[in-house]
Amino acid sequence: MSKALSRQSVFAGQVLDVGLEQHLLPNGRQSSFEIIRHPGGAAALPILPDGRLLLIRQFRPAIGEMIYEIPAGRLEPDESAQECAERELIEEAGYAAGELKPLGGFWSTAGFCDEYIHLFLACDLREVSQALEPDEVIELCPMTLAEAFAKVYSGQLPDGKTQLALFHYQQMTQNGNL
Repeated sequence: MSKALSRQSVFAGQVLDVGLEQHLLPNGRQSSFEIIRHPGGAAALPILPDGRLLLIRQFRPAIGEMIYEIPAGRLEPDESAQECAERELIEEAGYAAGELKPLGGFWSTAGFCDEYIHLFLACDLREVSQALEPDEVIELCPMTLAEAFAKVYSGQLPDGKTQLALFHYQQMTQNGNL
């Protein structure tokens, strides 16, 4: 296990903190790393009452385009992953979930960032008022699981969290674990 010996913050913003860190490595050596610290996030794959999935297309300034994904967001202070997923589902999609089932989670880019994203399946949806933030541009895109995978395989859906949630959901449906 690595042990952080020191950290010099280079940039601290609302979303992340970039720092230069000195670590004691498991082999006893010391080394420096540029590491992004992030509070983590949560995402939910919404299943509509008719069985279709509700993906969104959201404008992402970092890549300069709209991409297909599932509702997701950053954990707020003292907010659980489930609370975050519930909040983002309402804000971005305009739906509240009667039930959220954990789908696991993953480190988004463990080579230089500590962001961990929790995944959920959102079931028993009921429509509520969408509450987009001023900087969000989102389109709702209901589709079947087959249509979603067609977008994955054609390169139209390159978002990692969404792909992983789709694969987990497919596995759950094939195994009868819903």
